[in-house]
Amino acid sequence: MIQAIGLTSNTRQELPPAVDDVSFEARTGRVTALLGAQGAGKTTALRLMLEIQQGRGVTYFRGRPLHRISHPSREVGVLLGEVPGHPGRTVRGQLRMLCAAVGVTVQRADDVLEVVGLVSLRDQRLGTLSRGMDRRLGLACALLADPHTLVLDGPADGLSAREGTWLHSVMRAHAAQGGTVLFSTADPKEAARTADRVVTLEAGRLVADQEAGDFARTRLRPRVAVRSPHAARLGALLAKEARAGRRSIEVVKEEGNRLSVYGSQCAEIGETAFRHGILVHQLADEIGDAGPVAAVPSPTPAPERVTETPEAATAATEATAVTALAGGTEVGSAGANSEGGDPAATADVLPETDTLASTATATTTATDAEATIATATTTGIDTSTDTGAESDAETAPTATATATATATATPTAETTPTAQTKILIPLAAADPTSTPAPQDAAAPTPLPPPISIRPARGPLRPLRYELRRAAGIGTGYLTIAAVLAVSAVLAVFLARNGHTPQPLLLAAWPGELPLPPAALGAGLLGALAFGEEFRHPALAADRGTVPRRLGLLCAKLIVAAGTALLLSLLVLVSDAALLHLVYGDEVAKVPPDWLSLSASWVALVAGCAWAGVLAGGVFRSTTAGLAAVLAVPIVVVPLVQKALEGPSVRSAAGLPGRLRDLALVQWPFGVERYLAGGVRMIAQPVGSALMLSVTALLCAFLLTGVRTRAR
Repeated sequence: MIQAIGLTSNTRQELPPAVDDVSFEARTGRVTALLGAQGAGKTTALRLMLEIQQGRGVTYFRGRPLHRISHPSREVGVLLGEVPGHPGRTVRGQLRMLCAAVGVTVQRADDVLEVVGLVSLRDQRLGTLSRGMDRRLGLACALLADPHTLVLDGPADGLSAREGTWLHSVMRAHAAQGGTVLFSTADPKEAARTADRVVTLEAGRLVADQEAGDFARTRLRPRVAVRSPHAARLGALLAKEARAGRRSIEVVKEEGNRLSVYGSQCAEIGETAFRHGILVHQLADEIGDAGPVAAVPSPTPAPERVTETPEAATAATEATAVTALAGGTEVGSAGANSEGGDPAATADVLPETDTLASTATATTTATDAEATIATATTTGIDTSTDTGAESDAETAPTATATATATATATPTAETTPTAQTKILIPLAAADPTSTPAPQDAAAPTPLPPPISIRPARGPLRPLRYELRRAAGIGTGYLTIAAVLAVSAVLAVFLARNGHTPQPLLLAAWPGELPLPPAALGAGLLGALAFGEEFRHPALAADRGTVPRRLGLLCAKLIVAAGTALLLSLLVLVSDAALLHLVYGDEVAKVPPDWLSLSASWVALVAGCAWAGVLAGGVFRSTTAGLAAVLAVPIVVVPLVQKALEGPSVRSAAGLPGRLRDLALVQWPFGVERYLAGGVRMIAQPVGSALMLSVTALLCAFLLTGVRTRAR
């Protein structure tokens, strides 16, 4: 069950809020439609409910707000707009990636594919799906974690009649299994045909909350669709006969040879056509457009109370009686008592104590062709109200009035009128002998709590999610292939001139480039790790922002480091093999200190990958992440070199020996050599600049994550 209370969006400069004090319920086991024209505030209301947009109000999903639910995707399945997936990813790959995000087995992806009928298209790319297939995939993503509640924003927009019927059947089946379904639509006929209850919005305000049958009867106009080659003549004859019979009908000329006749029936139109010999191709009952929506009156500025007069009673059409039980005494809200019906006599009936004043809230709702229902809630007095007031089926608006009432004398059977009407009188004009309402009744209603945008908790299985995300598209494979090809070509050209040192030759790192191709490729792959999250936010489909949790960051760093290690080793092996093939063993020989050089090489490539990951997460862009990687040799390295320039009083020479003397035992396996290699790598300007950049980006990522959680 969904309970939305006081949903109000933030004001937009001098414009009114897109959603203003909207409250409604969507019950379990039923399909609820949120109806409204374009700009009525449907999407804003859903975003406020899901805590994606800031505003005021509170929404309970089975008694808990969304930020109190540990795993929201298992409680609420959401479809907002298009499926936020990479166009190069397959349908099955997208669902398997989301399975790791919501913490379910990969078998669930095949199950929902069968439910939505996409088994035959599981290897299709997302960028090639049609509108109907995209809607099916979005519904599959919403059903992936088997949620209790479905919140769908315009799920049938742009679908064919067949696809729309299928989608509505799936929503109905989910509700029949004990779930809750809330969807938005701009088509009143779709809402009346599909939903069990229709909540109508207009200009951001709630104007009606009705059962689907009442909505179709009171807010949709039945019409007769007529198609005839002589439509104009038939329309004129229908209008003429209606005037002669003093009946009110409306004939609307549609496209082609079609007519829409409001206020008539198929039998009457068919008889008219038969009498005048007019050929009819179609004659069918349909549901027409929604009627005019009545505006909601502004709240009453001052408390009011309900009294009744005999004059108003004689003019009304339905009986209204309010019966209250107070201390075993029956009290009625009649305007005339057994003594003569003086309204002032109400003060003589109730005891003169502080408990005389009973605060009653009467809510009167008048809809087209519906009886007025008044519910009174009293303080200290149990009240039950039965009211009836017929309203015109075409012109009666929907109104809500709140009144504070004082119970009056008990009517007798002889004097109680058969027809009474409630008249709202402000307290300023009320009888001075009556007891005033308590001060608490006039206290202003507190504002609903603010809605803050809270990021998602992130994938429940971050490492598995990141592996499937990285391996699900061809960008990574193409990048690795391009790096290997460019490195091989550069290595061959560098070996030709014979002036490049052996380590730089194997790494394909010419002195004119700030970084080798392998480091740039690793930085690009790292920047894609977070940049694609913000460009195609698979994790933020139902909660707004991409999460900044440490588990997701660690998973991305681990996968980026593994990719960098694989890329660096592939570059060394491929370059050495090509150099051996072209120039022989002399050029492709292994350097003596290959172990420390390999460690430095892997550290450089992995550091660039990490810099790309962190920069992509901080700046939310792949381009910014790659720019941060390039900034290391272009901007940071010159700064580090300038800082290290000048005479040095002391140096770190002999550090491994001093560390060995510091230890109580001898370093095993020649660890001092590796330690010396690490120190030399850090002492290099590129190594120092890279370490400085990674540290700064990590601090920036953590600070932005803390700031997001603080809001």
